[in-house]
Amino acid sequence: MNANYAAETGVLKNVLEANAGLKISKKKNLWIDAGIFSSHIGFESAVSKDCWVLTRSILAENSPYFESGAKLTYTSDNNKWVVSGLLLNGWQRIKRVDGNSLMSYGTQLQFKPNANFTLNYSTFIGTDKPDSTRQWRYFHNIYGIFNVTSKFGITAGFDIGSEQKVKGSSAMNTWYTPVVILKYAPDSKWAIAARGEYYYDKYGVIIASGTPNGFQTAGFSFNVDYTPIPNAVIRLELRSLNSKDDIFTKGSGAVTNNNTFISSSIAVSF
Repeated sequence: MNANYAAETGVLKNVLEANAGLKISKKKNLWIDAGIFSSHIGFESAVSKDCWVLTRSILAENSPYFESGAKLTYTSDNNKWVVSGLLLNGWQRIKRVDGNSLMSYGTQLQFKPNANFTLNYSTFIGTDKPDSTRQWRYFHNIYGIFNVTSKFGITAGFDIGSEQKVKGSSAMNTWYTPVVILKYAPDSKWAIAARGEYYYDKYGVIIASGTPNGFQTAGFSFNVDYTPIPNAVIRLELRSLNSKDDIFTKGSGAVTNNNTFISSSIAVSF
């Protein structure tokens, strides 16, 4: 939470969500919502228990988990289509950046032909800097969730974004990241998942490594879950990240291009 809300001040650091909605059509499922709400970008939640793997992908950790502003959402009568337009205070911001007079914008188009398949396309257009140094950012988030059988599922996502090199420039810095997660659950208590991912941000738009090749990192993880009761899960994950440059600092102070580690958690929901 301290990392996600580092840009916020005071009591705002303690707010996960705070929003209200109003249905504006008697015949159609059309809503206006305003406040602080979950991001329209990405398939992973800030709540670990709700994700297929214990740790979040580099893709998720470097795109918004939350947003503030207002959104207009339409859901089709058959609940297969969801269309949203958003007016936002910025890229994962509750309070707009000091000196920034402009709002940011977002869209979301989601298609769910049935309970087992989800296709999503989200966008963000805006700036996260003051007017004096404004650099426009254009971002696309695409993903699909496919529960192929009752036991096997695939999630595939791809983000690509570009930002002006300097204010008013037509030259852009681009970053992108693909990720694939495979999940197999032989029964209601056990599940395993594997994830492959790659993050390319040579020019440090999102992740400033300060190294010659920027942040160019591939990752792999393997996850085992045990769910003894429906509202609790015990998780163990092995994850390895490999970068083009030496960007990971070991406990001894040595710098290396590889970081391999084991994570575990016990999560309970009420």
